Amino acid sequence: MANLSILGTGNMGQAIAAIAAKGGHSVQQLGENDLDTPATGDIVVLAVPYPAVADVIAQRGEQLAGRIVVDITNPLNFETFDSLVVPADSSAAAEVAAALPDSRVLKAFNTTFAGTLAAGTVGPLTTTVLIAGDDTDAKSTLAGVVTSGGLNAIDAGSLKRARELEAVGFLQLTLAAREKVSWTGGFGVVA
Repeated sequence: MANLSILGTGNMGQAIAAIAAKGGHSVQQLGENDLDTPATGDIVVLAVPYPAVADVIAQRGEQLAGRIVVDITNPLNFETFDSLVVPADSSAAAEVAAALPDSRVLKAFNTTFAGTLAAGTVGPLTTTVLIAGDDTDAKSTLAGVVTSGGLNAIDAGSLKRARELEAVGFLQLTLAAREKVSWTGGFGVVA
């Protein structure tokens, strides 16, 4: 069984914690008031908004060395909801990987809403978590957590694919914000 530390206590952090617990994994969930408590998980999930990631890395970077670090963010412009704020040839996950060279960085959970993670379904389909990263073992470990919690997982390729995952996440968020899709709905995968 895996040990997870989830940095963030919002809807996404809670939903990911529930999936991991359902699969029999141990979960440590830390909020912004828990800065003195070290993240102890083999897998550390950055379940914070993109603008908070740099502060989390500054505060906890040394703790994250040697661990699987999962970036779930969508780096959108929260003022306009009309663009991503990372360069077109990069991604939030690439920035996290550059800031944490001794960690095994993955991109996951950013193409699902908390509601579909908690429900385990998107319409009639089982919720699928897309996972991108350069470390095959790290992706397999995270996929095991996801599938043991009752969801599907798909290896979406190398960390370079994070850019496309972030674009899909961005599209889904803008559709929901414009009330074109439900916050409890979203994109499903038929494999």
